[in-house]
Order: sequence, then C-alpha cells, then structure tokens
Amino acid sequence: MSPSQPHFRPALFTFLRDLKKNNSRDWFLANKQRYEGHLREPAQQFISDFGPLLRKISPHFNADPRPSGGSLFRIYRDVRFAKDKSPYKTHVGIQFRHKQARDVHAPGFYLHLEPGTVFAGIGVWHPDSASLEKIRQTIVSQPAEWKRLKANKRFRKHFDLGGDSLKRAPKGYDPEHPLIEDLKRKDLVAYATFAQKAVTAPGFLESYAALCRAGAPFVKFLCEAVGVPF
Repeated sequence: MSPSQPHFRPALFTFLRDLKKNNSRDWFLANKQRYEGHLREPAQQFISDFGPLLRKISPHFNADPRPSGGSLFRIYRDVRFAKDKSPYKTHVGIQFRHKQARDVHAPGFYLHLEPGTVFAGIGVWHPDSASLEKIRQTIVSQPAEWKRLKANKRFRKHFDLGGDSLKRAPKGYDPEHPLIEDLKRKDLVAYATFAQKAVTAPGFLESYAALCRAGAPFVKFLCEAVGVPF
C-alpha cells in the first residue's frame, strides 16, 4: 500500500460505534470479520508502513505490527478489578514503544482512534516513581531547556500538555518553584487532536509522522531524563 493512501476507512468508526452499543462476546464473535477487516488488519498495515518514518525520527522505538504483543493494543479489556465488565475496548490504541521499555510506562509515541476522539500522544504516561523523580530532577536542573521545549512554536502549534497532576507540590520540592505546576505532573504527556475525517483521508500516515517529528524534542528530553537513548 502507498503510504499516502488511507489505511483506515469510515467502516472502522462504524464498527467501533456498533461495538459500543453491543459490547458482548456473542456480538463480537458474530462480527469478528468486521473487526479483522476494518480494524486489526488496517492497523497492522499502518504500523508496518510507519516503521521507516519512525526510524528517521529515532532508531530506538519499535513499530511492531504483530497482532499480539506488538504496537497494537489488545481490544480485550482487563475487567478483573473493573466495575464495568464490558469485555471489549471501543477504541484503537497504538503505541510505538521505546526498545528498552518493559511496559507502556516509558517515553513513546501513541495514536488513539475513537468515534469523536482522535489524538496523537507523546511522552510518558504513569511513569514509576523512580522515573518520575528523574524527570522532575531534570526539569529542575535544566529549567531553560524545559521552558524552551514548551515554548517552541512548532510544539505549541500542535500539542497541549495533559495527564494527571498532584494537588500539592511533591515532597522535597519548593511550592514556590517557578515550574511547580510541571513538577506536580504525574504524567509527562502532550496531546494533538485530529478531526475524525482526517484518519480516513489520504496522507494521514504522513500527518501523524509530522506530529511525531514536531514532538520529538519533548520525547528526547524525557528519554535523556530517564537514562535511555534517543
């Protein structure tokens, strides 16, 4: 497939809306062919085609098209401790993980496809306490670089910082520190939204890659903070 051709069709979002209305094993099994044809196979092809573009951004991240254990998140929900026992996710989640990442809680690039909610994410979500402390210490020791990253016109044009934050200053940090709002962050992530119709239009792969390039300095800062190469 030419990278400029659409990987995803409007039928993807139709399937996801139908799945949300009929989130049961019986319905899913009866519509397994739709899942494979409109979601899994196009997502695997997108991941495969993104690989060469990702390597130009950094050689230390994986674009793994395997249906299990790769970049595409499983559609099956872990309901063991959830009040909501719906068995299936009603969105597509794709993460391009760092090669040294043991799990999803490491700097990376992310794509989320859901009816009415499409976004690219970059950064590190829910890092472990040791990694979070390293990031905070790096922000404190390199305040000018951190502020430069956030103020970069290309970054600000596309991304907004998000994620969870503490209500109070973390232990050991001055509540009056000029960067205290960033030091309160429990997630170091930034998001850029897409219109849903952009996903099914030609050139979406290149548009996503352009966002990843724009966010690469932010990811690089976080990689260096936690001690992995970029």
